[in-house]
Amino acid sequence: MTQRNKMETTFLSLPENESFARVVIAAFAVQLSPTLGEIADVKTAVSEAVTNAIVHGYEGTQGMVTLRAAIEGHTLTIVVEDQGRGIRDIPRAMEPFFTSHPEQERSGMGFSVMQTFMDALHVESQPGHGTRVTMRKRIRAGNVA
Repeated sequence: MTQRNKMETTFLSLPENESFARVVIAAFAVQLSPTLGEIADVKTAVSEAVTNAIVHGYEGTQGMVTLRAAIEGHTLTIVVEDQGRGIRDIPRAMEPFFTSHPEQERSGMGFSVMQTFMDALHVESQPGHGTRVTMRKRIRAGNVA
């Protein structure tokens, strides 16, 4: 039998909620029996996606960030979504070291980090309507039936 589960939470786009998102995703993913490395990878990727939503999606304003996760078999799918300003040029935004705010000492590595730590990354965005980041990771250490 394939293991299946889903969760969703929504929170205000405050910087302190980035750590909340990390804890929530770790608590959800633990049912797959991930290694410490796998859980660290997932938490880091979620941290980057949530930080992007807060810093770039809402740019100093407040809105809601939605974190969804689903488990099917050994695969963890994570979606981080905002209703912020959106991304005009997704391929450009995903280039390593690209940042729309160099004056804020941003590294421009958020999407690169997500790609490195997850098995798949897909970004959908429309200017003025927000961004949805979907990430997948197969948890190889899981002892799921």
